[in-house]
Amino acid sequence: MKRRWIIFTVCLIFLIILLVFILKLFTKDDQPKIVVVSKVIDIEYWRLFESGANKAFEDFQIDGKVVAPGSADATAKQLDILKSVIREKPDAIIVTPIQPSAIMPILEEYKKKNIPVLLADTDAEWKDKVTYIGTDNLEFGKKAGELLASMLYPGDQVALIKGPSSFQMMTDRIKGAKEALEDAGMEIVTEQSGYDDSFILKSVMKDILQTYPAIKGVITADDVLALDALKILDKTGTKIPVVGADGITEMIKFVKEGKLSATLGQNPYDMGYLSVEQALRAIKGETVRKRIDSGVDIITQDNAKNKLDFLEEALQFGSRF
Repeated sequence: MKRRWIIFTVCLIFLIILLVFILKLFTKDDQPKIVVVSKVIDIEYWRLFESGANKAFEDFQIDGKVVAPGSADATAKQLDILKSVIREKPDAIIVTPIQPSAIMPILEEYKKKNIPVLLADTDAEWKDKVTYIGTDNLEFGKKAGELLASMLYPGDQVALIKGPSSFQMMTDRIKGAKEALEDAGMEIVTEQSGYDDSFILKSVMKDILQTYPAIKGVITADDVLALDALKILDKTGTKIPVVGADGITEMIKFVKEGKLSATLGQNPYDMGYLSVEQALRAIKGETVRKRIDSGVDIITQDNAKNKLDFLEEALQFGSRF
C-alpha cells in the first residue's frame, strides 16, 4: 500500500510538472514575438536601452529579446543579424541602425513579409517604417550649443569633437550644435573626429589644447568623447565646460560633484521601453505616430542625484526588469 502511494505521488508530481511546462509553452506561443536589433550591448547607453526594452517585455507579456553585434565590424554584423532574425518570423522588429543605407535591402524583405519595422535611436528616410522612436538629433545638437553658449561669452573660442561621418545621428548633433553656437556669436575654431574609421576612440583633446590654448568650451557627439576630453582637461588643469550627449552615469557624476555645471542626456531606457510599447500597438493594428520623441534632459546639480540613482538601479537590475 505504501509503495503504491509513493508511485502515485511520483506520478502526480510528474504530471503537474508536465502540465506546467505545457502551459508555459502554449502561453509563450500565444505571446507576441518582438526582436530588438540594437547597435551594441557592451556600452552603458545600450545596456540602458536594453533594460527599458526588457521591462516592456515583462509589463506587456511579450516574448521578446534584444540582440546586437559586437563593436568590431558592427555594421556588417548587424546586417547578418537582421538576415537571421527574419527567418524567426517575429511579429515585429525594432532596429537601431548603425548605417541605415546598409540595411535598407533587408528591411524591404521584412516589409514584404508584413513584419512591422520600427526604428529607434537613429532615423532613416524609409517610407515603410512604422515609426521612429528617439531623439531629434539636430534639435538635440542645438540644445547642446545653446547650453554651452549660456556658459560663455560671445566671441569665445569653442571646439567640436564629432563622430564618424557614417553615423548620421552624430553628424546631425554636431550640425545642430554648430548652428546654435554660431547664432550665439561663438567662434568655432576646430571640428575634429574623435573616432577612427573603425569607431575606435582616438584622443584629440590634447592636440586641440596645444593648437588652440584660448579654447573656452567643447561639445562632443557622444559621452565617450566627452569623458575622454574631460580626462585630458583634468590632467592639464584646464577648467572649461564640456557638453556631451548621452547622459551616462560617469558624466552625471561629474555634474553631481561640481566638476561640470551641466550636461545634456538622452533617455535610452525610455527609448527602449517606448519602442516595444509601440511595436505592440503596430502588431495589434493600432495607430502609431510616425515620430515619437523620447525626450532630452538638461542635467544640473539640482537633478543629478535623482537621475544617477535611477540609472544605477536600471543598470544593476536591468536583467530582472
